[in-house]
Amino acid sequence: MSIERLARRGLMLVLSSPSGAGKTTISRRLLEAEPDMRMSISATTRPKRPREVEGRDYLFVSDAEFAAMVERHEFLEHASVFGHRYGSPRGPVEAALKAGRDVLFDVDWQGTQQLAGHAPGDLVSIFILPPSARELERRLYERAQDSEEVVRQRMAKAANEITHYREYDYIFVNHDIDDSLAQVRAILTAERLKRDRQTGLGEFVRKLNEGL
Repeated sequence: MSIERLARRGLMLVLSSPSGAGKTTISRRLLEAEPDMRMSISATTRPKRPREVEGRDYLFVSDAEFAAMVERHEFLEHASVFGHRYGSPRGPVEAALKAGRDVLFDVDWQGTQQLAGHAPGDLVSIFILPPSARELERRLYERAQDSEEVVRQRMAKAANEITHYREYDYIFVNHDIDDSLAQVRAILTAERLKRDRQTGLGEFVRKLNEGL
């Protein structure tokens, strides 16, 4: 029996950043590289964008449906962003953690605080900073998803988001996607090896001692 095969509880990995700082690209690359990780699919009241797929990108629900889910305590966290509501359903996340699978979250600092309140022992949080304000603005315009007004709103929101960096476990500046991905994977490896997450460790050590 090797140490890599010890049973463990999954973890909740949060990547937060201002829009345009690179968390979406890093998240996509991380999911491709880590077969034991899945994305937490958020429910949202915003309209579906071109090429988005129901159940893969988001769970698109009405305002009334979202309110009912809040009333039934079905979210680990939820918030309003730019006039639309977003929330992380509780059931799929808890099932994944119990099965030893890690769950990736793309939420802001408010969502991270709510997750920490629900499951502090399962949470690992990372805040990603852009290299500069000018580079952040360039990235927002380059992706051509939003109007100029929305870009201005996102830049204004970024200033507030960045002030919450102290609330996160890990911080790095996204100068290069490959380097940033390597840093996230290093954090993930270390967190997976924490004693309390390795639920099979006690049994392994017992059998190990029997053979000595």
